[in-house]
Amino acid sequence: MKKFNHLLAKSADKKGNPGTTLIDHLEHVACVAEVFAEYLGLDTNIARTGALLHDIGKASPVFQERLKPTYKRPLEGHDPYRHELGSLLFLNLVEEAIRPQVIDMVVSHHKSMLGDKRGYGLLDLDEGREDAFELHSKYWEDWHDEVLGVLEYFGWEVRPISLEEAAQTFKEIIEYCDEKGNGWSIWKGLLVGADHYASAMIYSTEKLVKKAFKIPNTRFYNRQHPLYPLSLVSTDSTRKHTLITAPTGAGKTDFLIRRCSGRIFYTLPFQASINAMFERVEKDLRKDNPGLDLRLLHAASRIVVKDDTEEKDLQNLVGASVKVLTPYQMASIVFASKGYETVLADLQNCDVILDEIHTYSGVSKAIVLKIVEVLAHFGCRLHIGTATMPSKLYQAILEILGREQVFEFKLAEAELDQFDRHIIHKPSSFESLKGVIKKAIREKEKILIVCNRVVASQELFKQLTLEYPRVEKMLIHSRFKRGDRKRLETELKEYYNERPNACIVVSTQVVEVSLDISFDLMITDAAPLDALIQRFGRINRKRTAETVKSKLRKPIYVLPPPEEEKAAKPYDLEIIQRSYEQLPDGEELQERYAQAKIDAVFTTFEHPSIEQNARFKNGQFQIKELTHVSKSVLFESLGIDSVSCITESDKERYMRSNRDHRIQYEIPMRYWSVANKGFEQLEWGSHPFVIPDKAYSASVGLLQDLMDPKNYDVTRNFL
Repeated sequence: MKKFNHLLAKSADKKGNPGTTLIDHLEHVACVAEVFAEYLGLDTNIARTGALLHDIGKASPVFQERLKPTYKRPLEGHDPYRHELGSLLFLNLVEEAIRPQVIDMVVSHHKSMLGDKRGYGLLDLDEGREDAFELHSKYWEDWHDEVLGVLEYFGWEVRPISLEEAAQTFKEIIEYCDEKGNGWSIWKGLLVGADHYASAMIYSTEKLVKKAFKIPNTRFYNRQHPLYPLSLVSTDSTRKHTLITAPTGAGKTDFLIRRCSGRIFYTLPFQASINAMFERVEKDLRKDNPGLDLRLLHAASRIVVKDDTEEKDLQNLVGASVKVLTPYQMASIVFASKGYETVLADLQNCDVILDEIHTYSGVSKAIVLKIVEVLAHFGCRLHIGTATMPSKLYQAILEILGREQVFEFKLAEAELDQFDRHIIHKPSSFESLKGVIKKAIREKEKILIVCNRVVASQELFKQLTLEYPRVEKMLIHSRFKRGDRKRLETELKEYYNERPNACIVVSTQVVEVSLDISFDLMITDAAPLDALIQRFGRINRKRTAETVKSKLRKPIYVLPPPEEEKAAKPYDLEIIQRSYEQLPDGEELQERYAQAKIDAVFTTFEHPSIEQNARFKNGQFQIKELTHVSKSVLFESLGIDSVSCITESDKERYMRSNRDHRIQYEIPMRYWSVANKGFEQLEWGSHPFVIPDKAYSASVGLLQDLMDPKNYDVTRNFL
């Protein structure tokens, strides 16, 4: 083995990790591939064979030269050597009966086989380069024997492969791939997932993969309490899927998890809500699941996991027992974007919880419903819970899942009455509530004010800071540095929510879903009724036998809708107006009538079509197997134009930091707010735009009116 230690699969990285030898990497990938295959019910021998072959082409001197610290990639004239194609030149060492599966695993585990944006896919190179085979067999005599030695080390029966035989194999692989029809390859998904896992974990792979693909013990959620009526309801049913409607605080989370029998993907719509759910589930399950493989997945996930390199690097990988995420991390299965085969393979035999599904709007809702369609088709068990869902949407979901396969449950009217907690008021303006605010402060109450737009929340926060300087207060919205945002979420839950004295929290929609806070009074902008009911759930949230018996109600003040469509953004003005009309004034909002009110607002079910970009149609993938679509299709479909920004004082720290730390400095922004306006854009990390320090405050967030390059610190720029 020692004579092969000079062959590297990975070069040393900036974290201080030494290069990984080719033999070690192949063994790590094979280890994961076998575990993954066993979970999927696939042949573990085929999985190991493909894993051991997948990167053998890295033995080529062409590839080894690129791993040297002194190597500099030429700007032009770079030979597009693809190590995976070099690997397949040794395909004839594989048993003939399993060669198709092995090709599927190896040929496009980095690049789309056809339509790669740089033209490096196998069929792209075959069409565009007459010398494609010569490029991948270069220096054959120099590395052929080493490849045989490595494979022999792994127990393969080897024999010499002539250049002529390799050329014929290359031709046959091209023909095989060219004849591929539409569909997807679970073998490719397996290999890509195993490769990513091993590349991230390196020498911890064999230890950590033993925890992967384990079904969690969820007996904790069998707890019962009379204040949580769903805890008393049996979840036993032969029906595959679940659709449940119940108010906030009825025990939906426990109920949905009790319906699960496999690994769990738990989805929620917002960053704050999945942060909170991750922390909650982790606390609930750890006692009965020592070493549980529990993960959080979204753009800022590395901020919230424990300070453990292995836990951080695991977040994006396959095999979690429980994964908390937003549906967008699964959207690749709708658009067949890069990696979709691995996502789909990882989801096999899983339970997927889609919580608060009604909160999605427009294209987002269409994508979520399409995800439901794909998951149901591939055998996942879907469990959907909501506090407020228009009946039209409810029926659409039943249609997708098949009514006969859905376990439906709703609370009886008498049970709903126990969740009447709010008196709704319709003041003429915010100014008319000055007396209400002062009274609440005197009575040491916690006040939550919700604005629909970030700028409005900032202006109001500044105003309240001047008017009530002695009252503790905070502002939380989506335009903070991600590190600051996480800090604010923690302060909101652990400090402001628990304090015995008066406080004021100004927020945007980020508080709507699954943030476990219970305030005393709310003032909110008018919004769609389903969103408003979610917001209301942050007031008088904590129920006790005494509060239910005494019929404790707390006040919510809903401001009048705007008069112009532009001022209603991000919502539809007509929907806001209809929602406002359905609210009582000076009376309690009764849960038993909430559904009728929602249906009076949402009289039709319409959402934009995504069929033009979706690749899963009529029960199958409409895309050539072993290919994928650019992720930009997903972003275009969602209308996503977000980019990251950093402040100028964070620039040096950002450039020196690794990925885990860089993300804490990033501020999500709309592309149009910074593009073509003279801001510097870095080539590091997520290529953030650099904004002036003056345009950011740790307490207020991004200051849009100061977003101008002329506000850069001249002294810093000079230095």
